[in-house]
Amino acid sequence: MEQDSEKNQQHSPKQPAGQPGPFDSQTWFWMMLVFIVYYLFFAVSQPARESLSYSDFKQAVRQGEVSEVTFRGDQLLGTYRGSDGSQTRFISVQPASGDEQLLPLLEQQNVLISAESAEQPLWLQLLLGFLPWLLMIAFFIYLSRMMQRRMGGSGRDGLFGFSRSGARLFEVTENSVGYDEVAGADSAKQDLQEIIDFLKQPEKFRKIGAHMPRGILLMGPPGTGKTLLAKATAHEAGVPFFSISGSEFIEMFVGVGASRVRDMFKEARKRAPALIFIDEIDSVGRMRGTGLGGGNDEREQTLNQVLAEMDGFSAHEAVVVLAATNRPDVLDPALLRPGRFDRKVTLELPQQAARLAILKVHTRKLPLADDVNLEEMARMTAGFSGADLANLANEAALLAARRDADEITAEDMGKAHDRVVMGSERLDMLNPSERHRTAVHESGHALVAMMLPDTDPVHKMSIIPRGRALGVTEQLPDEDRHNFTEPYVLSRLSVLLAGRGAERLMLGNISSGAANDLEQATRLARMMVAQWGMSDKLGPVHFHLGTEHPFLGYEMTQERDYSEFTARRIDEEVRRIITEAERRTDELLTANKEALQRLIDGLLANETLEREEISRLLKATG
Repeated sequence: MEQDSEKNQQHSPKQPAGQPGPFDSQTWFWMMLVFIVYYLFFAVSQPARESLSYSDFKQAVRQGEVSEVTFRGDQLLGTYRGSDGSQTRFISVQPASGDEQLLPLLEQQNVLISAESAEQPLWLQLLLGFLPWLLMIAFFIYLSRMMQRRMGGSGRDGLFGFSRSGARLFEVTENSVGYDEVAGADSAKQDLQEIIDFLKQPEKFRKIGAHMPRGILLMGPPGTGKTLLAKATAHEAGVPFFSISGSEFIEMFVGVGASRVRDMFKEARKRAPALIFIDEIDSVGRMRGTGLGGGNDEREQTLNQVLAEMDGFSAHEAVVVLAATNRPDVLDPALLRPGRFDRKVTLELPQQAARLAILKVHTRKLPLADDVNLEEMARMTAGFSGADLANLANEAALLAARRDADEITAEDMGKAHDRVVMGSERLDMLNPSERHRTAVHESGHALVAMMLPDTDPVHKMSIIPRGRALGVTEQLPDEDRHNFTEPYVLSRLSVLLAGRGAERLMLGNISSGAANDLEQATRLARMMVAQWGMSDKLGPVHFHLGTEHPFLGYEMTQERDYSEFTARRIDEEVRRIITEAERRTDELLTANKEALQRLIDGLLANETLEREEISRLLKATG
């Protein structure tokens, strides 16, 4: 499924774009300046005074060293003369019970006496009392605004606006993605047409007493266009479109997710008819009680609120909820019951005709050369998703731009295909022995694939390192496969084991380069025995392999549905099937050793061989 190249402007439901917060950087600067002035005026500007004990103070008075004293509550502030004639300001504290002899002593020594009130001025009391609080409140408001800008909220609910949903709102005029932009999903668009009609003319359905599904679940592998299809549905219906990811509901604070769900549904009801889209709903909608958390887990509370909100729709509210996931098997059954997400729309990987339509959409603005055959590219891209096809077109454009070309050629498309499938070419070169072994390995794959029936045709073979692979043999099916026959699977096993067999035949030993081949062959043989009923010894029985629910908790509760004896028989059958496939492969390689050597030599000379050259080398006579 392609994605539109133009980005639509997104707005939060209640936050006008570009509206400044109440505390910008300039305001914050002036507030800090006031605090600094306050500190300098009341702390630094006060003259320093020497602390003097009361007994030393009276002794200085008796010696005539004190010239003046100011009484401020129980404090004594004054000045005394040192032996060198210098003036020193001091501070002392008189006893709590007072000293009746102090005043006569001061008068006797002709000390200047004055008194001040111990209470501070009212304005200073207010400043000292409220300024720290004002600064703290200003700091929290500033922090709140920063958090809201990060999350897209407006801050009306809660100190930090955590309870705002954060859903992005696409108004009707802002959403320009329609069904014309969505290629290769005709059946899904047909399933959603009823929803469009309902949102456009809800009275038509209410008149006859029909109730439209409140929730539609879009299921499919990543990159198949679930989000794009939901957005296009809102455009076709001409209604506001609320989009949010399931993970955006969850925060570290308990109850935030449920509050955000309530806020999002409240906004959608106000703008009804409207469409809500929750992407990756499995992040909050997983089966309850499957993790390590209890019933009060934040994720489960959020899921409970989603269920409650969908139950709370009244008959006159034209609000439809679309959700997308690529893991429908982990969703809670309560989400899938009638009245909630009771309609499922499946988006599979596009077939050849759909891939051609998607490629036409992605390349319609690209300058393609006359030698570009999109039908051939559609055939070569079996298993590609819409996102993969978009990436393919973009990679081809990048390659053309890198060589300053005005058009994208078939060679650019081919190189882009290799980059998407196998990765970029590595600059490091193989040493001669590894290069020769890689050529032997890939030639073994290609020869067996060309000799055996019921195999996919070989398209290309190469010993140029790409990604993590030292070489590659690329097979492309003539048509998309939905079923695998037993002869096809057995031939596939032989092709996987052919690289290892060619190394043993031509070099006398094997290497670790066949690790991935062995992994794929073992998995394929185990599927034949345990799930596809392709073993005469075990018969048409299905055994669970423990890979359907790979998340913590639920997998731990899965019990194996077969005994240890059956497990041993499965292992024995897997080993037997692989061993027999290896024997057939070795016989075929030995019988065609000369042809294998020609492939090796051709590959070492050219590094890459296309289908026609491979066929010519195999048919050549010594």
